[in-house]
Amino acid sequence: MNYYGVSRMKRFIIETQQWLNHRLRQLIWKRWKKVKTKYSMLRNYGINHDDAMKYANSRKGYWRISRSEVLHIAITKERLTKWGLKDISQLNESRYLKG
Repeated sequence: MNYYGVSRMKRFIIETQQWLNHRLRQLIWKRWKKVKTKYSMLRNYGINHDDAMKYANSRKGYWRISRSEVLHIAITKERLTKWGLKDISQLNESRYLKG
């Protein structure tokens, strides 16, 4: 991180953060096993009835659903950080501001 910090680290951190957010959305979606739970959680997070029904009843895989716009609206980056996920880019910036 010290040697490649300025040139390559920034892009690597952004890609890793995006992948982690995607993976966490997948795990959250997988944790909501039942259609009823998926529907009610999507409704709680502000998704309208039609979209919540469509995605809760979808037979698509977890990874594919976690890329959907609906799940990105329901589970935002801000919500993930509120739940305890650290933002890697902020950690990197704070590291270089100190040094």
